[in-house]
Order: sequence, then structure tokens, then C-alpha cells
Amino acid sequence: MSKHYASIAFTDDVRAVQSDHGSDAFYGRKIVAGKATPGRDSLTEDEKDYLSERDGFYLASVSETGWPYVQFRGGKPGYIHVVDDHTIGWADFRGNLQYISTGNMTGDDRVAIIVLDYAHQRRLKIFGHARIVTAAEDPELLKYLTDQTDDSVVERAVLVDVQAYDWNCQQHITPRFSTAELEPAVEPLRAKLAELQAENDRLRAQLDDRKE
Repeated sequence: MSKHYASIAFTDDVRAVQSDHGSDAFYGRKIVAGKATPGRDSLTEDEKDYLSERDGFYLASVSETGWPYVQFRGGKPGYIHVVDDHTIGWADFRGNLQYISTGNMTGDDRVAIIVLDYAHQRRLKIFGHARIVTAAEDPELLKYLTDQTDDSVVERAVLVDVQAYDWNCQQHITPRFSTAELEPAVEPLRAKLAELQAENDRLRAQLDDRKE
């Protein structure tokens, strides 16, 4: 947990529930530590490496009516770019044209992000302030954030000024694997299957020769 995560996440209502369950003393120290060091938290190399390898994440924004909205954002591995010690960004693809996340971030820039690595049961939570950047405003930024091998239509860029983050425990994360993650295990099976098929074809051919 970064220094300022507790001061953002642990509101009075949250603290009351923590008190009911006996965890308020432990987390209270986290709040005090964060208040002693004003500012925002820098990403370390661990967070940077982790983020740069992911292919997607869950983005929560807040509407003007106060309702939270959660949307998945994703692409190829490397979809999330670490711009600097305090900033992450991504190319925002064209979707179903509802623009709920985009509209919410325009009105209230606060966002929460959960980045999961299902295969290794890892989860990083991030609080930050989002900023929409159009191609007209910064074409070089969009070019930097866009994977040139991906033909998805990019409508804008999103930059998030990271305020705090927390590595959540791996408990209850169900392992799931992408096609790319499964490939090292599947390829030897394909090779063995091809070998067995070739042997089967050879034996059938020998059997047919004997019949003749």
C-alpha cells in the first residue's frame, strides 16, 4: 500500500466498519503515515513493470449523479503505458459510442483502476485523476500510446495522474489464462499430436499395403 492510499480509501464510513471488525488500529496507522507526507505517491519499478506487461484493466469513473460506472479497457500486452513516475496512459479505442466513461471523466476526473494478472493471481489498485487528450491537442502523444500493429480505431488518449495505489491480496482471484499465456503449454501437445498423427498415417499405409 502506498503512503496516501489509506487517506483516500478509508473514509469515516469505512473506518467505522473497520472498527467493527477490529482492523481500525492497523489501518489508522496507515492514514497517519500518509498525512505526514503530503503529495502523491510515485510508481516504483515493480508497478511500472507490472503495468507495462498487462493487456487490460477495469476503469471506474463517477457520474454527475454520483453513480459509479465500471468499464473494461484493453488491447494487446503493453496497452498501458507508464509515461513517468506519476502518470500512466492509454489509447482509447472506439466502442459502442455511449461515451459514459469519457463523459464522466470530463465532469469528474477522479478514477479508480484495478489491473489484474489472472494467471499469477496479482491485483494492483490505483487512484488517480484522469485527463482526456485529443489527437488535435497532442498528435505525438496519441502516436506514442498507439500500438501501430493494432488496427483498432483510436479516438483519444487518456492520461491518469496517479495519486496512490495498493497491491491487493491474491486471495479469491480465480486463475485464468490468455491464449498467449497458454501457448507454451499447448505447443508441445500440438507437436506430439502431429507426431502421433503422422505415425498413425504411416501404420495405416503399411496396413493397406499388406492388404493388397
